[in-house]
Amino acid sequence: MDSLEAIFTRRSIRKYKPDPIPEEDIETMLRAAMSAPSANNYQPWRFIIIDERTLLDAIPEFHPYSEMLKEAPLAILVCGDKTAVGHPGYVYLDCSAATQNLLISAHALGLGAVWLGMYPRKSRMDGIRKLLQLSNNLEPISLISIGYPNQEKLPANRFDKNKVCRNKWEV
Repeated sequence: MDSLEAIFTRRSIRKYKPDPIPEEDIETMLRAAMSAPSANNYQPWRFIIIDERTLLDAIPEFHPYSEMLKEAPLAILVCGDKTAVGHPGYVYLDCSAATQNLLISAHALGLGAVWLGMYPRKSRMDGIRKLLQLSNNLEPISLISIGYPNQEKLPANRFDKNKVCRNKWEV
């Protein structure tokens, strides 16, 4: 699958088969995530691979939109290291770019994934921080649920010409 096809056909997948994800695919997704652009090349992202069933099953207790984790064989938490940035606000941008690369690479590998927001929801961030024993310098940004798809979704054309102007904003 080429890069544009992966971008245009990627969808949020919330139903999974129980099959485990091969280690080489996990590494490929993490390599893709770490290939994202980063302000001043600080690369403040940190990743936690979650494949322990008790941990995956506990997340819906504090994240109301994460029930699919009870089926997912894998999740990856994207955190920002607040001590590894030159400009604090950029940690969220850098980690979001890494998250998008991870989602696209999962799709290109034939996996399904969905972005579960953590930041800026305090209850979700506190819940994952406690569950995974995160140090204070790590800010949980996003959680990606991953598995072999057990549903099909057609590509969505979200292009809207009305949201585009040239050279200045014209309403």
